[in-house]
Amino acid sequence: MDVHDGGAGSPQGPNTPREAEAETLPARETVPRPRAELPIPEPASRAEDTDSESVPRAKDPDSDGAFQAESASDTSDAGDAGDAGDPAAGLVSGPRRPEPRTGVAALSPRYQVGAALALAVVAVTVCVHIGMVFLHVAPSNTVTKTHGKAIDDWIYPEFEQNWKLFAPNPLQQNIAVQVRAQVRTADGGSRTTGWYDLSAQDGRAIDGNPLPSHTQQNELRRAWDFFTATHDNGNRPVGLRGALSETYLRHIVVLRLERGGVAGDGGVVERIQVRSQTTNVTPPKWSTEKVSMSPVYRELSWWSVPDGETEGGTR
Repeated sequence: MDVHDGGAGSPQGPNTPREAEAETLPARETVPRPRAELPIPEPASRAEDTDSESVPRAKDPDSDGAFQAESASDTSDAGDAGDAGDPAAGLVSGPRRPEPRTGVAALSPRYQVGAALALAVVAVTVCVHIGMVFLHVAPSNTVTKTHGKAIDDWIYPEFEQNWKLFAPNPLQQNIAVQVRAQVRTADGGSRTTGWYDLSAQDGRAIDGNPLPSHTQQNELRRAWDFFTATHDNGNRPVGLRGALSETYLRHIVVLRLERGGVAGDGGVVERIQVRSQTTNVTPPKWSTEKVSMSPVYRELSWWSVPDGETEGGTR
């Protein structure tokens, strides 16, 4: 028997395609549809949504309800994303953590007081030092006359100042240090040399030299300044530093004579005499100042040279 004749062994089924569709439709409707999951927006898309929401959307007057529903769904999606623990949203909306303290503020109150006291002591010391240096280089006044010893004790010897910044009439003189010697010759005789201009020798060594030595520039000049500052107009020492300045100047001059070969072969320098030659600087052409151009000399007495001083020793 043919299967389409509806026999006992034939499968039961719809006779027509329309009947088969009518029988299977209820069965499909009974199966639940899968729930559509809403995609979680990314932080970048949230910023884009925010920017896009700031611009009013074009809408049809007839679709107000649909527009409001869409806005509500966008708001609910944003709220769900924030509740889901968006790190960017937490950084913006949450309280900011206080920044850690640095410097003195990070110390405990006790150490803050100690740091403040140390800064105050340093500030006071700097102010006192500046004031002492100012009074030292300033012209003579009531304060320096009254407290001159205290000022000198603070300045000397570490902070000595020779720059006459506040001098009403700066130095306008050329001072040259000269020396002559009394030499005992190899045959037992004695002779006196002429005057050697040691300052002129330093000047020739410095002239044209791009890198002159500190000795050529300052050694002899500072030695003479040291001597005149510790002696009166009669060349008598004032205080203990006067004897020290004589020894220092004599030692420099004797070494200069020995290096120049003044004593000759077998000769020995027995005594020396130092003098200064002071000449005024020529005034400029536009000045009406009249000064004498004649040199002024300051001669010291003869100094005996101890044995061995020409080899670098002093006594």
